[in-house]
Amino acid sequence: MSALVTALRELWGLFVDDGSLALALVLWCAAVGLILPRIGVSGEWSGPILFIGCLVILLGNIALAARRHRSVR
Repeated sequence: MSALVTALRELWGLFVDDGSLALALVLWCAAVGLILPRIGVSGEWSGPILFIGCLVILLGNIALAARRHRSVR
């Protein structure tokens, strides 16, 4: 059983290196897909809002990783 768990973790690690980044992006995409149409945002703005949110999440994750890396030294 332990070998199966180890294999599944390794498989997960191939696709998701940073779980918090993946979770944040999935939640952001779901929020954009579910909330924007309900509040009346036109379709032409949905793409830029999705992109900007993903960019902010990515930059925040990079800043957090850099801060962790600096504190290790």
